[in-house]
Amino acid sequence: MTWMRGVRCHIRTLRTERRRWRADLERFRAARRATRKRGGEPDVDHPGPPPTGFSLLPWLLMGMGSFSNLLQGRTPNPWIGGLGLLAFNSLYVYVTFRAFDRAKRESASTRVALGLLALLTTGLALGYGGSWLMFFPLLGLATGAVLRGPWLGRTGILLAVYAGAVSAVRDDWANATTMAYGTFISAMVTAAILSLSEAVRELRAAREELARRAVEQERLRFSRDLHDLLGHTLSVVVVKSEAARRLAPRDLVAALAQISDIESVGRQALTEIREAVTGYREGSLATELTRARSALSAASVQPVVRQSGAPLAPQTEALLGWVVREAVTNVVRHSRASRCEITVEGAAEQVRLTVTDDGRGTGTGGGAGGTGLKGLAERLAAAGGSLTAGPAPRGGFTVTADLPAGGAEAASPAATGPRANRPPS
Repeated sequence: MTWMRGVRCHIRTLRTERRRWRADLERFRAARRATRKRGGEPDVDHPGPPPTGFSLLPWLLMGMGSFSNLLQGRTPNPWIGGLGLLAFNSLYVYVTFRAFDRAKRESASTRVALGLLALLTTGLALGYGGSWLMFFPLLGLATGAVLRGPWLGRTGILLAVYAGAVSAVRDDWANATTMAYGTFISAMVTAAILSLSEAVRELRAAREELARRAVEQERLRFSRDLHDLLGHTLSVVVVKSEAARRLAPRDLVAALAQISDIESVGRQALTEIREAVTGYREGSLATELTRARSALSAASVQPVVRQSGAPLAPQTEALLGWVVREAVTNVVRHSRASRCEITVEGAAEQVRLTVTDDGRGTGTGGGAGGTGLKGLAERLAAAGGSLTAGPAPRGGFTVTADLPAGGAEAASPAATGPRANRPPS
């Protein structure tokens, strides 16, 4: 009854793997149908469902000669031969199906089963010879499926020599050479094909993960752009609207000037948003300094702007423009300051921008950790610079940005090109 339990276990394993293979195949087909419904072409590079032990089952037909000898009564002690054939097939199926899962493939139980398969193959080959020697190439195939790595070559050579020696003892040297060659080739080719298939799938998974991360980073970049654009623009609109409301009862001309500025800021914001969406918005430090003066004056904050040093690289200007925009927005919205100093100092190796106010010492609504300042710190770090922000020693709040003289051009490939002025993606 032991062999009957082995048969039942063998059948259950085959059914489980068959269900798993069908499920993978159905997922692959569903993905292709979804691609077609979206109007796209099917992904021809998709390798389809992962291979399973079913791809190695047809090679068991190499043992049909032994099975035929059993049915025709040419095998002495047929019960022993039949049990040996059943045990060999069961161990072969067990080993090959576990070979497609890395954890199972490297487990001790799989290695023990492979060792038992080798002993059983040796016993059947020495006991019967002839067509029973064909189990050595099957052993090589199972070995190649399980042993992948630096030990495969040595193991394949030793297994081939061993198969040739056993064939020579049981049969003749001519057959020994063929058996050794077949065993070696089956082990090496199987390992090469399965390793290549596994590598292709890992590379595809890595490519999909990189694509997913690229989408997430682009969303983060765009959200930072919108924050920096709309946060500053809306703050200027609010401040100038309040100024127009205060001026309207006593100075209509000044109020209309503020309203004209609001219209101009709104139109400029629309242009910048369109350019940000298309990905080609260029920043200018001079433009941002001019806007900063206007926004600070409208908020009744005295602007003081100082700039010294050599002309800056375009990418450096773009990054410093972002810092001016964010820092001035925070001064207008949160500081309640009466004076704001903006200093740009260019040296041979480093450029420093400092924005200092005399307000209540809070640069954002809740301190120095606002979303805008965090985004700026990440952006400057990607360009090889740094951003510090915090309460000034004599009161107020200070934002300091340091950049290499080469700016983003010396930072990384991601910081060059038309997107260099945007948050790192």
